[in-house]
Amino acid sequence: MNIDYIGKRITALRLQKEVSEYKMSYDLGHNKNYIRSITSGRALPSISGLFEIISYFNLTPAEFFDEEQQQSQMLKKANEYMRELDEEDMVILLTLLQLLTQKSKRSKGASDSR
Repeated sequence: MNIDYIGKRITALRLQKEVSEYKMSYDLGHNKNYIRSITSGRALPSISGLFEIISYFNLTPAEFFDEEQQQSQMLKKANEYMRELDEEDMVILLTLLQLLTQKSKRSKGASDSR
């Protein structure tokens, strides 16, 4: 894990939660640039600040740092959207997913053979 990870993870979670950097900063009791300074890499939160941020997203530290858990959260969000689709749209989505998976396998196979 590199130093950019925390900022990128906060940005991803913030966008998922649909909250601005300013609002999140204020919600956490800091000035409007607090989260921006972290996500831009200009600053790192203190340990207690990091725990406050993790708590803000209703996560445990393990969930914040576990990339497998992150994928799970993305799948949960995708599943929420899929529940709203009708059958015709689901068929379109499944076809698209199948095409993307095939494309990914082909490109991975090409890079593995090099």
